[in-house]
Amino acid sequence: MLKAVVLGAGGRMGGRIITMIAQSDVIELGAALEKAGHPTIGKDAGEVAGIGRNGIIIGDNLAAGFPKGDVVIDFTHHSAALEHVELAAATGKAIVIGSTGFSSEEIAAIEKQAEKVRCVLSPNMSVGVNLLFKVLETVAGILGDDYDVEIVETHHNLKKDAPSGTAMRMAQIIATALARNLDEVGVYERKGMIGERSKKEIGIQTIRAGDIVGEHLVLFAGGSERLEFIHRAHSRDNFARGALRAAQWIVTKNNGLYDMQDVLGLKG
Repeated sequence: MLKAVVLGAGGRMGGRIITMIAQSDVIELGAALEKAGHPTIGKDAGEVAGIGRNGIIIGDNLAAGFPKGDVVIDFTHHSAALEHVELAAATGKAIVIGSTGFSSEEIAAIEKQAEKVRCVLSPNMSVGVNLLFKVLETVAGILGDDYDVEIVETHHNLKKDAPSGTAMRMAQIIATALARNLDEVGVYERKGMIGERSKKEIGIQTIRAGDIVGEHLVLFAGGSERLEFIHRAHSRDNFARGALRAAQWIVTKNNGLYDMQDVLGLKG
């Protein structure tokens, strides 16, 4: 039985991952960890997740917790990810990272560290979203510059980063397919007398409201028609299931940095 160490065990995603693990017949919970000072430390991970006692107490000692599993699942914060990757490398564990908000410098540091560790890094673990990534690449490449591109992402009012990592990944995929530099053509706010929309720009707009789990709309608008692609997450369970799928996949691979497109066999 594959054992997983869950980081951020006291959070919303950590709780759903622990719940999905409890329902799995191929993965079991090896350890549950939180940052020092978190109010759930010392509590039973199953009770915190709302599934009843499972005998795994949430701790804050990463060095002691990592050896208790074969793979680490990390949905904490981008600022802590490099430390987690380094510890996974030092302890010989695979790691799955679903955090968002990474800077280009943080990604570069993880890429370098991944030479010594098996790592899946993805802004969205949903199977549906990753299939949509592939579709958007194909659609953008076919439509070319004749269609305006707009992305609108909507999330709950507690989400800290904006735009979402998923929206940025969509924008980057489309920009690459259109041979554009996203740093030059990305437009994140419009107000006042801004003039006509430029042909090359890719709009990425953000909405934060209520308890919306996640919704992404990608619009390709031509002169006489438009195509709309929408993904709506009804709960966090689809992200948790994707993370467990990635965890099972990565433990058999060689050192390197992978994403959910690799896990799902969508590359190439």
